Amino acid sequence: MSSIAVVDYGMGNLRSVAKALEHVAPDARILVTSDAGEIARADRVVFPGVGAMPDCIRELELRHLRKPLIEAAQTKPFLGICLGMQALFDFSEEGHAAGLGVLPGQVKLFPAAAMYDAGGQRLKVPHMGWNEVQQTGAHPMWAGIPDASRFYFVHSYYVEAGHPDMVAAFTLYPFPFTSAVAAKNIFAVQFHPEKSQSAGLRLLANFVTWDGTAAG
Repeated sequence: MSSIAVVDYGMGNLRSVAKALEHVAPDARILVTSDAGEIARADRVVFPGVGAMPDCIRELELRHLRKPLIEAAQTKPFLGICLGMQALFDFSEEGHAAGLGVLPGQVKLFPAAAMYDAGGQRLKVPHMGWNEVQQTGAHPMWAGIPDASRFYFVHSYYVEAGHPDMVAAFTLYPFPFTSAVAAKNIFAVQFHPEKSQSAGLRLLANFVTWDGTAAG
């Protein structure tokens, strides 16, 4: 039986993520865990998150999860969700916090001066609700998900990837921001697949069978 570790560091919608994984992978063992050994032994790792970057990094340190999380991100199929995506990068403007440095790039606040739609109406921050995700190319994680499918977002900060070829999708709000990244065995998304109905469940189902390569 394959196992999927959902990393518990005290921040994240863990129950919803675990329930969604159980739905798409009834034969897999889903572990919500803060145990480094279980994370190391798992076949796949999901790193969810809701909240602020400084708190995330502090909790990972307190629970001695930084090293096992980085090792998992380097060695096995790895899915980052929302804050779990942002924390993989070098630095965040949120609290001027250093991230895990697994991926090159930074996390930036939506700039107030730019937050207007085409009609001049002010856009709210956080970016909250459904929005289209524009895929930049083929990837096994997008299998069966039409381009421009809508996913559910809740965030005030966005990733500015260090390498353009890492960007697996973008979303407009009002400018294009990175809503998914792919780098070897890592796939990470700014949106919440566990809250995104059929498209989100399909993405999680793809993760359950993904071998961690771009070719699938």
